[in-house]
Amino acid sequence: MTSSRPDAYTAIVEDLTYSYEGTFSRESVQLAVDQARQQLENVSTIPTFLPVLVAKDARERLSAAAQAEGRLTKKVPELLFVCVHNAGRSQMAAALAEHLSNGRVHVRSAGSQPSQQLNPLVVQALAERGIALTEAYPKPLTDSVTRAADVIVTMGCGDACPVYPGRRYEDWTVADPDGANLAAVRDIRDDIQARVTALLREVLD
Repeated sequence: MTSSRPDAYTAIVEDLTYSYEGTFSRESVQLAVDQARQQLENVSTIPTFLPVLVAKDARERLSAAAQAEGRLTKKVPELLFVCVHNAGRSQMAAALAEHLSNGRVHVRSAGSQPSQQLNPLVVQALAERGIALTEAYPKPLTDSVTRAADVIVTMGCGDACPVYPGRRYEDWTVADPDGANLAAVRDIRDDIQARVTALLREVLD
């Protein structure tokens, strides 16, 4: 159970319904909010902030679906980073891409089997570079997120990511930070940063 006011989620639905008027029905918005709330209630450690996270996650779900269906014009390239748990490698890649691109790309990450929390050493290693994962959490790989992406980078998730025509796919062989010590996680971070930097040069040039 959360301590949020009962009407907080009604307000979220109303705001998003207004934002996506002509794109999604209220029922579709309600479903996105319900799905976001169901997922985040399992991982949120501060119930007071839960509605804020739900609103952000629901908006991302609707945005990805609108892009995938051609209802929303993309302003910048869409990058999707996928690993198994979305707790380490894909989170690092997404955070580094967002940080290094300075808003010139839009980044998402997901997991084929998302865990319930981020790897704390991954959070620490990124914090050393001035990147805070304060609002990040493991997210499932969905069809709409995959179809919305222009570039899809997989890291150890096997065949879990479906293939769609017109997308660029890359599979990076990157060590898994799960169970690694901080020094090893730093090495993984630096490996991913080099790969992300090269990818951004190609995508943005």
